[in-house]
Amino acid sequence: MEDFKVIRDSMVKTQLIPRGIKDEGVLDAMKKVPRHLFVPESSRHNAYEDMALSIGEGQTISQPYMAAVMTELLELKGDERILEIGAGSGYQAAILAELAKKVYTIERITSLADGALKLLASLGYENIQVVVCDGTKGLSDKAPFDRILVTAAAPEIPEPLVSQLNEGGIIVAPVGERFSQVLIKGKKEKGLLVKEQHTSCVFVPLIGEYGLKG
Repeated sequence: MEDFKVIRDSMVKTQLIPRGIKDEGVLDAMKKVPRHLFVPESSRHNAYEDMALSIGEGQTISQPYMAAVMTELLELKGDERILEIGAGSGYQAAILAELAKKVYTIERITSLADGALKLLASLGYENIQVVVCDGTKGLSDKAPFDRILVTAAAPEIPEPLVSQLNEGGIIVAPVGERFSQVLIKGKKEKGLLVKEQHTSCVFVPLIGEYGLKG
């Protein structure tokens, strides 16, 4: 059997550190979380390669570098309540749970949510709650959040998510056209988002009332 721990360490050393990931907490989380368990068994030989992988239902798990970049941009200190939009198989939520107090992750596809919940529970994550609903509306009954991470693309950051972000909080999301986006980091100051542009990216579309329609 492949030694996945060795492969994870190599992924961090060859894919993440040389491309500018510096946050030690993020690097440690990327070394720890078993990404191969979050992809279909047929794809496990590629689990630590520099690529996104299909997880079924037309959805993907982001390449390791993108997961690391998005996490680093959140500037996590350990006491945050995070809302993630797009649970997928649960990998990004697991990374976040290593670095924050509580993670609420929304998934609109029930089969993926059920799979993520089962896997995350089996790995011992007690600070993650998986919710099935329209992620573009956020999770008003649990708001406000210190950080929000959106793992699907929309032309703009949905307004309900901005309204559910704490003052001084950070939201990270891919924004742009359907097949070409830029990763945006927004910090809420006096009720408005002050935005920075970061790396180019391509994510699956954010579907819902305040996202793309199909």
